[in-house]
Amino acid sequence: MAHALPISPLARPLPELGVIRGVRLGAAAAGIRYKGRTDLVLAEFAAGTTVAGVFTKSKCPGAPVDWCRAVLPHGQAGALVVNAGNANVFTGKAGRDTCQATAEAAAKLAGCPLDAVYLASTGVIGEILPHERITAALPTLHSSLTEDGWEAAARGIMTTDTFPKAAIRTATLNGATVTIQGIAKGSGMVAPDMATMLSFVATDAALPAPVLQALLAAEVKTTFNCITVDSDTSTSDMVLLFATGAANNGPVAAETDALTDPTLGAFRAALHAVLHELAQLVIRDGEGATKLMSIQVSGAVSDLSAWRVAMAIGNSPLVKTAIAGEDANWGRIVMAVGKCGEPADRDTLSVSIGGVCIARNGTVVPGYDETPVVAHMKGQEIDIAVDLGQGAGAAQAWSCDLTHGYIDINGSYRS
Repeated sequence: MAHALPISPLARPLPELGVIRGVRLGAAAAGIRYKGRTDLVLAEFAAGTTVAGVFTKSKCPGAPVDWCRAVLPHGQAGALVVNAGNANVFTGKAGRDTCQATAEAAAKLAGCPLDAVYLASTGVIGEILPHERITAALPTLHSSLTEDGWEAAARGIMTTDTFPKAAIRTATLNGATVTIQGIAKGSGMVAPDMATMLSFVATDAALPAPVLQALLAAEVKTTFNCITVDSDTSTSDMVLLFATGAANNGPVAAETDALTDPTLGAFRAALHAVLHELAQLVIRDGEGATKLMSIQVSGAVSDLSAWRVAMAIGNSPLVKTAIAGEDANWGRIVMAVGKCGEPADRDTLSVSIGGVCIARNGTVVPGYDETPVVAHMKGQEIDIAVDLGQGAGAAQAWSCDLTHGYIDINGSYRS
């Protein structure tokens, strides 16, 4: 975008951020696409840092996604380079060459192996990303890295985002207090898997890569994979989780069952909280959004079926425009449930908005008074609940309304 966008009415201020021992980072203006703002982020990690990653399931991924997938099995991280404004997607050999040149430059500066460098790009698809602008800016940027560069990094990865996004939590792990802190960008082209977003999370905990990977994969399912702005899955999505080991917690074996071992319970809860908060911030910054939708589905034949129903509601343009217009048109929710292909029965279905049951057992509730629902629709946070009456499956998803602002932003994205 050639001009700054107004800050989302759903925005939240940055929390008071800390430092993650073993991480230095910063941002610079490399002139990749934007003028007068930072668009290049570099992070350097202490020796021995482990890493986990989850990536887009798009069949047309960007060159940086391919790069990260290739190096992830090594499980070690020394540097991360992120640029905004150009996605380096659908750029053929030129895109791969840019990744190679960028990684070589970063590895030299960080003093780490080439396969310990991670890359991410976000922005316009199909335009060649000139690596010269990145590699020319990296030496000066590297010399300015600090432990408290998190806010600068959060701003440097933004595209159509209207506010920076970050979250922080602490937990106890094997006798030590550890910190988990992360940043994210995302505003449009947001839908699983994952959302269209980049997120980078770091902790000073000492955790082997297999444990880190299991934790990240599990927690992404109920956070980033449960949000949608527009049903469009990006070519560039990734979440990377780095663990520096600087907290010197007691050792965790690589073969530990990350999802059941009680020693990891507090850490897993804190990681979930960070990812959940970041995912919520992405939805709050949905392009043109004025309202946040929380969609709770119960009574499904399985949790997966409930998730599919919730996402169908969150992706429905008719539901989203009704929310934007503050119209309590609950029939559109019924429509979304009925079309999504999951087991459902009109005569066992219940629909509630704002805690008010509107329809039950195939018809409107006798004596239904729309007044409290209309009042609820005028707020910024809209609660929708659906009970399918088919089983014990349940899920929750989050979406936002669809306004003309979405068209304004995406109709001139490259200008």
